[in-house]
Amino acid sequence: MARPKPETFDKQKTVAENRRARFDYHIEDKFEAGLALQGTEVKALRAGEASIAESYAELRGGEVWLINANIPEYSHGNQLNHEPRRPRKLLLHEREIDKLFGAVERKGMTLVPLSIYFNKTGRAKVELALAKGKQAHDKRQTVKERDWKRDKARLMRERG
Repeated sequence: MARPKPETFDKQKTVAENRRARFDYHIEDKFEAGLALQGTEVKALRAGEASIAESYAELRGGEVWLINANIPEYSHGNQLNHEPRRPRKLLLHEREIDKLFGAVERKGMTLVPLSIYFNKTGRAKVELALAKGKQAHDKRQTVKERDWKRDKARLMRERG
């Protein structure tokens, strides 16, 4: 019998976050995926050096790949250092890959990485979101709501 999955991901140390993704996309569903990394990539991540601002995930041959994520070379690495922007394989269950494949193919959704983090056991994980792109008017509405929440909080602080 399969182990039940926790409701939230157990993020211990967040390395990189894609803050722009929540502004540009409607987040439908989230998945936790492992990262297949080389030796010096793990050391660079532990040093807190990574950027996923312009990265995305794609399905190729029944596998999910993280494209354009920047994990810079490890400063104390030697000639065996890794390539900073190489495609990295994401580790998901076959059932999850099938669900993602169906949503991307039929509904025209996008796979967007939200964050890279280390969990409690020290494994590097990617929080991957199944998302639909926002239109310009949706983005304006998001800005209005954010500004109103900020003003409302300021008013409550002043009066309360």
